[in-house]
Amino acid sequence: MTTPARRVVSCPTAADDARAAEDGLTSIRNVLQLRRPLPLDAGDTVPTRAFVPGSPDEAAWIDVNNRAFATHPDQAGMTPSRLHADLTAAWFEADGFRLHERDGRLAAFCWTKRHPATADDPAMGEIYVIGVDPDFQGLGLGRALVIAGLDWLAGVGETVGMLYVDETNTPARRLYARLGFTEHHVDRVYETSPAT
Repeated sequence: MTTPARRVVSCPTAADDARAAEDGLTSIRNVLQLRRPLPLDAGDTVPTRAFVPGSPDEAAWIDVNNRAFATHPDQAGMTPSRLHADLTAAWFEADGFRLHERDGRLAAFCWTKRHPATADDPAMGEIYVIGVDPDFQGLGLGRALVIAGLDWLAGVGETVGMLYVDETNTPARRLYARLGFTEHHVDRVYETSPAT
């Protein structure tokens, strides 16, 4: 089986859809980029600490990530090699990878990423990945960890917070709207069917 071809188009138009179809690609999902000004000043967060590379944090995080994102098209099936690729990337900051523990276990996390200003965009702090261990869902940890991540980003000088969310993820979109995020643009993901 071969890997399907993939294309991501920012702010797609009908012409992009037509071009994708001509190339044998089908739209499989829309991903929204949301933004809000920082600081948030929302209060109620939970204690967090920085991720420690090369420690048991790695295995604990992979386990929680894979259970929290078991069916996610991009985040499922995390492996040590995939994690290490991000941990050794130039943008990685351990302090911006926030962990929350309960009962001696990793309960939730918020991994942030900073983007420098470009000709089109201001400098931004991204909520890169946020997850809650399924054993700890229903405790408001998703909201608390988003706040913790945004607080960390504001504390290092970021004035714009940003994140991506699947258009169909209604609960997450509701949470982000309550925290003041608004839609900036849509990225459309196109893919071929895998050849067998």
